[in-house]
Amino acid sequence: MPSRYLNLDQLINLSIDASASGLPPNHNLLDSVADGIFAVDSDMRIISFNHAVEKMTGYAREEAIGKYCKDIFKSEMCRQECSVQKTIHSGESVSGKELDIFNKHNQPLRVSINASPLRNEQGDIVGAVETLRNLSRAVERKPYQSKYVFEEIYSRNEGMHGLFDVMPDIAASNATVLIQGDSGSGKELFARAIHKLSPRSKGPLVIVNCGALPEPLLEAEIFGARRGAYTGAVESRPGRLEMAEGGTLFLDEIGDLPLALQVKLLRVLENREYQPLGAKSPMKADVRFVAATHRNLEKMVADGSFRRDLYFRINVIGFTIPSLSERREDIPLLLDMALDRFNLEYAKSVRGFSPAAMRLLMEHEFPGNIRELLNIVEQSIIFCRNGEISAELLPESVRIADPESSRRRRGCPEEAALRAALDRFDGNRNRTAHEFGVDRTTLWRWMQKYELC
Repeated sequence: MPSRYLNLDQLINLSIDASASGLPPNHNLLDSVADGIFAVDSDMRIISFNHAVEKMTGYAREEAIGKYCKDIFKSEMCRQECSVQKTIHSGESVSGKELDIFNKHNQPLRVSINASPLRNEQGDIVGAVETLRNLSRAVERKPYQSKYVFEEIYSRNEGMHGLFDVMPDIAASNATVLIQGDSGSGKELFARAIHKLSPRSKGPLVIVNCGALPEPLLEAEIFGARRGAYTGAVESRPGRLEMAEGGTLFLDEIGDLPLALQVKLLRVLENREYQPLGAKSPMKADVRFVAATHRNLEKMVADGSFRRDLYFRINVIGFTIPSLSERREDIPLLLDMALDRFNLEYAKSVRGFSPAAMRLLMEHEFPGNIRELLNIVEQSIIFCRNGEISAELLPESVRIADPESSRRRRGCPEEAALRAALDRFDGNRNRTAHEFGVDRTTLWRWMQKYELC
């Protein structure tokens, strides 16, 4: 390896004396790390590849060394904002991003990534190092969770379990699906489940947020553009439709799609063909469509901001995900899942929440749904210095609750929520009372009401 990679070279070739450690001579320490680690030079060619990343990608080290990293990982991010390239150009680390990579057999794997610049002895940036953590194993499922989880979606709620029951049937078809639900309620998780369970699971799942870009850029993003199609189009660029060929295209926040693009999308759904910007002829689309929105599309159709014909085209199969405030029995389960996840991520050992903290969380309305719950737990774990998250560590929005809401929430929970908690703790009343932030006497009264004791 050239001397300009001296810092990395020292790390890669770091070996341990077998007589002192029991490891073989020239043992590569990076192969003992559970996370995937690879490095690239300034041309984005791979110069290091540890054992964990071999397992993730299916490529042997010998196959990967010298290849462009985009040819090995085949991530959607490689075509957009590459973290490795960003850290090389900026000299700053990139951390905490989640994405799907595709292995040698085109199977997706969800990972979190951290990238840092690689410098030589003079301090010049000569490449980058990236670590990948396999998120599919980040949360070890506890025995009691197995019956409450479906494709990484956690719930005890009867309505949610009704959705779980029909999801394989929805996935098996090629029909367009419309998922409705509040922001943060888990629409993307359901879209991923539909793709994973479908006959198209070996193809790509490509996501486009219809509200993230202005109309001219969004059109090129979805349909693609040929060189010279508009100012700045110096090369042909595939759109998300082309990238999703043979797989699934997830149109998130389709209620934000401009009317002009609604017409073009309708043509794709009706004729299975589209025309990239600047192209001379149309292209065929072998794609399954899943759409999602937090908006009331029926109301938008009535006021003319969403096309009626497109609404019926995307709503061949439709369902609504209940908000977290409608399935409060899921809050303790989701909190526990989030504790496991962030304890692992931040190397903490937080056991749970104090009774006061749990009471506040059970009373909170969660306008941001599951996304808000995850943010609350992550923030609390970061600041927690002992084994329990106290009420003082919760965000102000949780601690300062609406008095009327608190009064309502302190009442007896629904029977299903109470049964679920008792089942979870094998009938242990102390732990169940702690879960709801009440004393044993209050819990006993609740159990009497539903004849559970």
